[in-house]
Amino acid sequence: MKILVLNCGSSSIKYKLFDMTTKAILAQGGLEKINLPGSFLKITLPNGEKKIIERDIEEHTAGVQFIFETLTHPEYGAVKSLDEIGAVGHRVLHGGTKFSGSVLTTDAVIAAVEECCDLGPLHNPANLKGIYAVQKLLPNVPQIAVFDTAFHQTMPEKAYLYAIPYEYYEKYGIRRYGFHGTSHRYVSKRVCEFLNIPAEGSRIITCHIGNGGSIAAIKDGKCVDTTMGLTPLEGLMMGTRSGDIDGGAILYLMKKEGLTPDEMSNILNKKSGVLGIFHRSSDMRELEAAAAKGEAEAKRAEAMYFYRITKYIGAYAAAMGGVDVILFTGGVGENQATARWAACEPLEFLGVKIDPERNKVRGEEAIISTDDSKVKVVVIPTDEELMIATDTMEILKNQK
Repeated sequence: MKILVLNCGSSSIKYKLFDMTTKAILAQGGLEKINLPGSFLKITLPNGEKKIIERDIEEHTAGVQFIFETLTHPEYGAVKSLDEIGAVGHRVLHGGTKFSGSVLTTDAVIAAVEECCDLGPLHNPANLKGIYAVQKLLPNVPQIAVFDTAFHQTMPEKAYLYAIPYEYYEKYGIRRYGFHGTSHRYVSKRVCEFLNIPAEGSRIITCHIGNGGSIAAIKDGKCVDTTMGLTPLEGLMMGTRSGDIDGGAILYLMKKEGLTPDEMSNILNKKSGVLGIFHRSSDMRELEAAAAKGEAEAKRAEAMYFYRITKYIGAYAAAMGGVDVILFTGGVGENQATARWAACEPLEFLGVKIDPERNKVRGEEAIISTDDSKVKVVVIPTDEELMIATDTMEILKNQK
């Protein structure tokens, strides 16, 4: 069966088409700048060649239609007919407490996702646009919603509740939900296969480190804590997000600068993190190069960034009564040796030892700890799209 995976953002649509018999990627690409000047579709051909097709796209239905046209294009298409697509899997950011797993998108499910838009105002409306578009263009094709928050629904109450008046949880659902769940689920499962260990009895800390970053504590294959909260803002220092900050500091700054809630949100989400300290860029490659030259702002930003990762690994080791595997994934986690080394070097008291040569790996599955390290440190490239496609297949099988 061929399964199309869509990840719709406010002005973008990323996609991958899988042949689930072989797990091969038949087509992939991304549509950028929807409803903006200069919109274009960038596709990767089977031979690895990149092709850019420019077209004015004013909204998501037209964007999905453009992708469908590309998939069936006589020159660079991947299928002869859209009838070959057996199902469409969607990444949906926020499922609140309503969804602890992936689901077939019925009218009731769509209504429940719409109710979660208050919790995910930047992402859920865009995710829904993809579902609406496929409903209109391919009404008979089943669609599956795969939630970023679902994997973290196994967190115990003591981990997900905030210490604010309980009625705010009851009235508004204010609690910690966590994100990157599809990635954490994929890599935590894959590392058990890679190391040939059972999930049951294992204590794994997964570090999804990229422009957005989160860490999860996974015990017996289930998430028991994660760094992101009600929104993706909490936790680690990220590319443009502040991560953890005293709520009192936010209120103080709002009063001093006369900021509205939306203006404060923009500062915390888009002007903070690495960008806020380094100023020049939020790109970790640029930061690494500047730090290597001894630039003070870069070194300060790097030290802060790495420290947060170390601190949360230590906290989650304590929360689980130890750790067996520390895993790195995401753009930075998979590719930046300096980040992995700096995050793990202070953890020698836990028995963590990194092998400098093994740590040079980029984008490949590898053990980067020494043979005598008490904790296995591993790099596992994430594949959220394959996880979404796999979920889609499983749900369709169970529907029969």
